[in-house]
Amino acid sequence: MLRSTSKGRNVASYAGYMAAGVKGDLGAAWSTPPVTLWLGSQLASIGEELVAGTGIRTVSIAPGSPVVAIDGETQVAAWHELYDSPERYGLTIDALTRVRVPFELFWGLEVEQARQIFYDRNVEGITVAKNLAMSMDQRDFGTRLAHLVVNAVQVERDGESVPFGKFVETRSRQLKASAPEVVTLSALRVLVVCTLFGRAGLTRSGSTLRDEELPEGVTAEQATRRLVPLLSTVISTLREHFLARSAVSAPAVLAGIGIAAHQATGWANTGGTLTEDELLHLLSTVRWEREARYWHGVAASANAKGTLNFAGGAKDAGGRVADAIVHPESQYGRRIRGR
Repeated sequence: MLRSTSKGRNVASYAGYMAAGVKGDLGAAWSTPPVTLWLGSQLASIGEELVAGTGIRTVSIAPGSPVVAIDGETQVAAWHELYDSPERYGLTIDALTRVRVPFELFWGLEVEQARQIFYDRNVEGITVAKNLAMSMDQRDFGTRLAHLVVNAVQVERDGESVPFGKFVETRSRQLKASAPEVVTLSALRVLVVCTLFGRAGLTRSGSTLRDEELPEGVTAEQATRRLVPLLSTVISTLREHFLARSAVSAPAVLAGIGIAAHQATGWANTGGTLTEDELLHLLSTVRWEREARYWHGVAASANAKGTLNFAGGAKDAGGRVADAIVHPESQYGRRIRGR
């Protein structure tokens, strides 16, 4: 039944992740949370405390007792997937039998209480913010590269030179008006991914990017060697606009900059090519102020009072922004330059 749900569609990918961990491909940087089980009957036996005062005891369950996963059912299904088809994942039954799966077991509960625990675990818990989770994912190439880029840029603040990374919001997808951060990590990751892939990056910016999924013929080392200096130069050139929280901080605008910067990477195969100097010149002519006369209809929409809303996002407006940047004489190109 699980396989027909949205969670069920994750079983194969989760099984692949666990298989990689079991085989040692992920080193020590992997784990699975304890599975929460409910015993629908009584324990067969429960021993004395192994260490006084700790509550640690040995228990036994009679064969055939009804045990149900009330949290971690996707993981349970993934373990079954591995046991059913170990060779598909490069494993053997012998390797799987050596794995110890952590779990917690509830017993002595009525079925209604077990159902309530299932609800609480799956609904009441607060989901980790995607931006925070993404900032922790060191296997995501876009995230790693975004961190490298921002920490390669130094800015002057209160008479001191500090890494630009100090002004990047890593815990939320939104900037708070009173916070010192001036751009989100997710927006900078959009910049990185669109620089890597060009327009194709618009559809890839919301999913995990592994080292082997880069543009054809481009290795992770090559991409890092080219993008870190290129994008750190772009951010350094625009740093005052970032610190002023201008339009340049918007995800749609950064997506457009990334698509334009893709033409200066050396591996762009559509849209022509740009030198780094040509790219920087195009960016230098743009009016980055958050004003409707520059950005309405391009990366944002303005209400009757002229207040801009950049909520459309990178996928909706990134292509228009890119066209406006690289084609200064187009309608939108003139608009963002105040002409």
